[in-house]
Amino acid sequence: MIAGRYALLAELGRGGMGVVWRAQDRVIGRQVAIKELHIADGVPPEERRVLEERVLREARTAGKLNDPGVVTVFDVVSDGGVPWVVMELVEAPTLATLISARGPMPQEQVVSIAQQSLSALEAAHQAGIVHRDVKPGNLMIRADGRVKLTDFGIAQAHDDPRLTTSGSLIGSPAYMSPERLHGHDASAASDLWALGATLCYAVEGWSPFERSSTASTLHAIMNETPRLTRAQGVLGAVITGLLIGDPNARLSAPQARAMLNSIGNQPTPPQGLPPAATAHLQQGPAVDPAKKKRNRILALVAAVVIAAGAFTGGIFAHRAFSTPPAAKTALTYGETGDIPVFELYGEGQCADGQLVAGKQITNESKTDTCTESHDIEVFDEVPTFDESSSSKPDVSYPGKEPLTTLGVARCQLTFDSALVVDKADLQITVLVPTQAAWEEKNPQRKIFCVTSHKNGDKLAKSVLAKKDS
Repeated sequence: MIAGRYALLAELGRGGMGVVWRAQDRVIGRQVAIKELHIADGVPPEERRVLEERVLREARTAGKLNDPGVVTVFDVVSDGGVPWVVMELVEAPTLATLISARGPMPQEQVVSIAQQSLSALEAAHQAGIVHRDVKPGNLMIRADGRVKLTDFGIAQAHDDPRLTTSGSLIGSPAYMSPERLHGHDASAASDLWALGATLCYAVEGWSPFERSSTASTLHAIMNETPRLTRAQGVLGAVITGLLIGDPNARLSAPQARAMLNSIGNQPTPPQGLPPAATAHLQQGPAVDPAKKKRNRILALVAAVVIAAGAFTGGIFAHRAFSTPPAAKTALTYGETGDIPVFELYGEGQCADGQLVAGKQITNESKTDTCTESHDIEVFDEVPTFDESSSSKPDVSYPGKEPLTTLGVARCQLTFDSALVVDKADLQITVLVPTQAAWEEKNPQRKIFCVTSHKNGDKLAKSVLAKKDS
């Protein structure tokens, strides 16, 4: 009996931080999970104090959260000088257990897991809390398809100065973001990177960076590119966007959620469950048609990031800090834009004249070929939505910010690839359409990736690698 109230019934699991028990709350009568801090013999007193404080912080952290995707903390008690955290009992396997037993999950189920996990993380991040250890072993999947994010024991609240980690890395190596390996603090963006790796594990059936040793795992995170073979469409775009190495270019939680919402928002129960286990699921709330259409357009805008990487049949995730990013400027083109007229409609088009506010790049500015002296070259063009919808007059303008986010990410991806050569002295300008250009009679809706010399010098040849005929 713990604290005269909780009767331990059976051990549920154990790990480096403690033992989790099934227990009976003798006051209320419900069953709960109760976590006991487990400290090995011989641990120095100071380290023991830090570990005990970490458990108490778990309770403080999780106690702030109110989201159906987060395991609820009911109580914290001390018994025999040991802290115990009393939590909601979730009788469900972890994502790691399910994948180990059944193999990769279908895309629609992973979409549901992604949506619910994002909701839980957004609730945590809005409360100033970083989880720091998002991984398949910390996502529990109930029989009805509901997801529970657990183990905030190493989470860090931004406003909790009582516990430091002395510069040590806390978390599971295979799900640790590149910037954390570079010594930066954990952040909401690093949680999202870990979620991207977790979703990759769910849909592909393997951890994208886990290797036979910690050293090789960290090397993979910093230098290797996971290739998605099962994830397609928007889900593939979300995973790719979450695994962008630069946290400033990585998808945010609202962006990822908007993309996923375009393909459904219902929890999908695990395969093989009897009909009775899913009969009580309710339909999701009604979605305003105009909002749904806008979300779909934004999802398609973001999903095109995939295309930047499909150079060799797999998904090219932006390599973490593989090369320093080229200096980027984002300008608008079209009526009321920074560049009122821009007539280089396509990859490999070159022209004289620098891209500065107020400058017009017309047909007369073009050079006959890019082998002549020129100032600028379009090295990539980005379609902003489903090409089959391009002629529809009711396609709303997504806004400058999402177009710029997409353009910067896509242009950097292409620039970093083998498609662009001799890039050391080059810089990038991203051109996105204005609302006027988007809505004119013959709409201009593409994003253009333009390069020029950093010093303003002329370019003597094309920046694009020669293609086989």
